[in-house]
Amino acid sequence: MTKRVPDRRGYFGAYGGRFVPETVMPALLELERAYAACRRDAAFRRRLADLLRTHCGRPTPLSLAARLSAALGGPKIYLKREDLCHTGAHKINNALGQALLARTMGKKRIVAETGAGQHGVATAAAAALLGMECTVYMGTEDMRRQAPNVARIRLLGAEVAPVEAGSRTLKDAINEAMRDWVTNVRTTHYLLGSVLGPHPYPLLVRDFQTVIGREARRQILRSEGRLPDLLVACVGGGSNAIGLFHPFLRDERVAMVGVEAGGRGGALGAHAARFFGGSEGVLHGTRSFLLHDRHGQIAPTHSISAGLDYPSIGPEHSFLRAQGRVRYTRVGDRAALEAFHLLARTEGILPALESAHAIAYVAEHARALPKKTLVLVNLSGRGDKDLDTVRKSLGEKRARSKGKSPRSR
Repeated sequence: MTKRVPDRRGYFGAYGGRFVPETVMPALLELERAYAACRRDAAFRRRLADLLRTHCGRPTPLSLAARLSAALGGPKIYLKREDLCHTGAHKINNALGQALLARTMGKKRIVAETGAGQHGVATAAAAALLGMECTVYMGTEDMRRQAPNVARIRLLGAEVAPVEAGSRTLKDAINEAMRDWVTNVRTTHYLLGSVLGPHPYPLLVRDFQTVIGREARRQILRSEGRLPDLLVACVGGGSNAIGLFHPFLRDERVAMVGVEAGGRGGALGAHAARFFGGSEGVLHGTRSFLLHDRHGQIAPTHSISAGLDYPSIGPEHSFLRAQGRVRYTRVGDRAALEAFHLLARTEGILPALESAHAIAYVAEHARALPKKTLVLVNLSGRGDKDLDTVRKSLGEKRARSKGKSPRSR
């Protein structure tokens, strides 16, 4: 892992790039130049660090999950507590960085997409803090699943634009946000929420999220005197995972596992595990792994967690998989729900259902690991937003145990 990625064209090996109409290229080149300048600007870096400290609440703690470790009878498990960030997830790290970047570019308005709603809330909060207009596009299916976050976005002064097209989830919200951006590019910045999209988005989102791994590295060395043996994070688009993994990539003894959404099963349309049933292709301006049918049409996806319900994955993740540096696996809906309850009852923490996928992987494999193993899990967000989904699942489980369907009750 000594080669610097992405290259000047925005490629991570065979993945990434800029697959966009010519009308979009000037905006991407403007963003690339502005970000390159801000990376070199000490004043910009100081301002962002100050916002992350005073507004976001960084550094977030690295918590020893002692009761979870004991319950699983395996390794020593630490949680990187991104759920304790302002707005409830890691998304605020990138939102503050991009909003500040947009201000330096003279933009007065932000558009964004959101699935689970956490990126929408973070973007709305960043826009309010910096005095910018904000529109957040959200599929109506995700609006139904994440109603509390819809209310939070609106309370923060942003407009929520419902998207009825397609599957009415994250993919479709991205489509509409990009259309808005192209139409209003002179005054508007598109604040993309994950390590997706055309170059330079996978680069700049990664850079804004590496604060997670940089902090975690210092914290585990302070707590244990050594690096962890294993890092685990859920992977939708992949920003929380790349934020944790990237500062450890050169540490060859640190293993890494990214956990995709296994959904209801292995059939196309029943999951969102791009490396299990997907293949290479282009979506939203970047080349990566994605789920599509035999005709090349983007396939529907499913996950109990709205934030993992996306048919493609960030190009750097495809590169890291091809290099053999990170291993990727999948966890189904039921195991994620069980992990949600496990963490709640052992550590008093309600994790986001996205994060619960990472906990579920550790729960499944813990007993096979030596007790001296140090495992560091990125707890990417909190579960307040998922309570309706969890309550519904409990109702369905009780109904099945009584031999009745939920609708017959």
